[in-house]
Amino acid sequence: MTTIADRISIAQSRIKQAAQNCSRLPSDISLLAVSKTKPISDIIAAYNAGQRQFGENYVQEGQEKITALAANYPDIEWHFIGPLQSNKTKIVAEHFDWMHTLSRDKIAQRLNDQRPANKPPLNVCIQVNISQEDSKSGVDANEVTTLALTISKLPNLSLRGLMAIPTATDDIAIQQQEFANLSALFQQLKQHHPGIDTLSMGMSADMDIAIANGSTMVRIGSAIFGER
Repeated sequence: MTTIADRISIAQSRIKQAAQNCSRLPSDISLLAVSKTKPISDIIAAYNAGQRQFGENYVQEGQEKITALAANYPDIEWHFIGPLQSNKTKIVAEHFDWMHTLSRDKIAQRLNDQRPANKPPLNVCIQVNISQEDSKSGVDANEVTTLALTISKLPNLSLRGLMAIPTATDDIAIQQQEFANLSALFQQLKQHHPGIDTLSMGMSADMDIAIANGSTMVRIGSAIFGER
């Protein structure tokens, strides 16, 4: 039976191979371990295997883990990757290092206003509804420029890039097109905001295609921690 350390090593090997297949440097792609619903012991096991970036989908669960691990594991980088209601922005602003799912001016303003003065700006990614599904969160592609401009004016937020969840499909052509569209949008945004550097796309099933299309961060959960 494989351990969490084994599975992290396998994920890193997949990233390396996918990068080499498209002539990219593996070091340009980060592994975000999605630890939602998993116990603190699993996070510690991943940490001991060298993992430092963890993603949480649920505000209060994430807060509890961050608080429990802060003293002994201060170098963990915590990413919020779930939907965020306006009444819970304060927790994200006060505890997390990154927020991947920003898609509303109101949320941006609240995160900015609630970010503690003793913390660096909160790193944020704009979530794009690249598949144009009604059930998905995120802004339309043509709204990205306006939201990016709003974020750039908020001193306690640092715009880092874009994030998307593509159509859940086995059709490689659809995956390829959606990732290519997001990558093109990312390159356009960099022309106006040269400081952005993060394209958060790709999960266990589609990370190879995502990396081929320029992903700089892949979000891996079950392939590291097992099924929920």
